[in-house]
Amino acid sequence: MESHFDSHVEQHNEDEFQKSFKEMISTLPKGNSWGLPDHLYQYQDFWFTSPFLQGVLLAQQQFEAQPTDIILSSAPRTGTAWLKSLTFATITRTSYDDSTTPLLFRMPHDVVPFMELDHAHFSANRHLGIPLLATHAPYSFLPTSIIDSGCKIIYICRDPKDTFVSMYHICTRYAKSQNTQPIELDEAFELFCEGVSWYGPYWDHVLGYWKASLEHPDKFMFLKYEEMNEDTVLYLKKLAEFMGCPFSTEEQQKGVPEKIIKMCSFENLSNLEVNKSGIHREGQGNLEIQNKIYFRKGKVGDWKNYLTPKMATQLDQITQQKLSSSGLSLN
Repeated sequence: MESHFDSHVEQHNEDEFQKSFKEMISTLPKGNSWGLPDHLYQYQDFWFTSPFLQGVLLAQQQFEAQPTDIILSSAPRTGTAWLKSLTFATITRTSYDDSTTPLLFRMPHDVVPFMELDHAHFSANRHLGIPLLATHAPYSFLPTSIIDSGCKIIYICRDPKDTFVSMYHICTRYAKSQNTQPIELDEAFELFCEGVSWYGPYWDHVLGYWKASLEHPDKFMFLKYEEMNEDTVLYLKKLAEFMGCPFSTEEQQKGVPEKIIKMCSFENLSNLEVNKSGIHREGQGNLEIQNKIYFRKGKVGDWKNYLTPKMATQLDQITQQKLSSSGLSLN
């Protein structure tokens, strides 16, 4: 049991950390906030908002990974909520079915917590035998305990054009909900191309995980949103196998994978009451966000409705250039 002394020391360490973080962040380059209430700060070549950078640095100090943990990694707006739903429903399928799953009354980000924001929630989940933890942190920012423990990492990425459009829309909707001035599409596009975006540059984020997945193929599963969208059953079976809970022949005959996919589909999740009217991180100031803001379209190729051919070509050229020698293609 934790003694009064232990908690006192912990509080002292926390205060020291807060103090040194404040000093450190005041020295960092600031970037355009995309109309959000919090600035973006550049730290070790990536851009973060202050609460997320603080959370990532704290996790580096405090997070103790177990070999059984499964880390869901992604840059923002690349299919994070979908991946969380599918993996959570798959891992908990013997405890819940599609009429009792927590996904019916809690949004995906509340069922699988973010490492940067909610260690305590994860400890409770791990206690229940749910080893899933999510992060938007670039690979180079992962706590050493994650790398050293040999736990499994699942990474999802997406065509940069759709990623950008989705990021622009969530920022615009969030800015409106916070009564701040939304950013114009052209301005956001230039920033994204320059790498000044939440957890960006996007290409560096993807490449960090891609290279790591080539070095440790047994510990990594590298997914593309478009391929998962194309054949979700195939990829869900691969996910289940990778996580160590493959679907039995009987489950496959009963259509269990298909039921999970249907339950976790964009159409189903976005129409649940919790995702239409609920609030994520309620009472946490700038971090509070309406659940519905996370659910927009989930469509592949929706960028065609927003980007000019010139913009699309520009993004494709940057992508080609950035990934040229990696063996990875994102278009």
